[in-house]
Amino acid sequence: MDTSPDPASPEPGPEPELGPGPEPEAEPQPEAEPQPAARASAIRPFLLTAGRVAGGGGTTPPLPVEAQVVATSDGLSALRALTFEHHDIVAACRRPQSVAELSARLRLHLNVVRVLAEDLCTAGHLAVHVPDARTVQDISVLRRVIDGLRSVPDSRGTLRDSS
Repeated sequence: MDTSPDPASPEPGPEPELGPGPEPEAEPQPEAEPQPAARASAIRPFLLTAGRVAGGGGTTPPLPVEAQVVATSDGLSALRALTFEHHDIVAACRRPQSVAELSARLRLHLNVVRVLAEDLCTAGHLAVHVPDARTVQDISVLRRVIDGLRSVPDSRGTLRDSS
C-alpha cells in the first residue's frame, strides 16, 4: 500500500490566519428629513393632483403664471393641519408671489402648483390676484417697467445705461 500523499489533496498544515475581515457596518445614521422639493420630485405629478389638471378640467382656464398668490389668515392659522405640498405652498406664500415663482421655489411642476393653488383658494387658504389682461398686454406698462428698472442705481450708485 502506498503511503505517499496524494498530490491532488492539500497538505495538512497550520490553519491560515484570518485577517481582520471586512469592517463592521456602521450604525445607520438617521436620515435628515428630506426637503419638500426632494420629497415631491420622487412622486409623479398626477399623484399629487389625483389626476386633475389645471383649470378644473376645461371649465375654467388655469391660473396664469403671473397670477399672484398669498396666504390668507385662515390659511396661516390652518398651516399645522395642512399636509405635504399644501402646507409647503401656504407656508411659502406668506408674502405674495407669482405661481411661476412658487413652482420654482418648491421645485414642483407648474401645473401641479396651479391645481393645488386652486384647491387652497377654494378652501380659503390662499388668495389669488390675477392681473387684468388689458394691463398685461399694454405696451406702455412694459415701457414704464423698463424705465423704472433703468432708474434704479446699481451697486456703485450709478444709473444703468439707457440704451
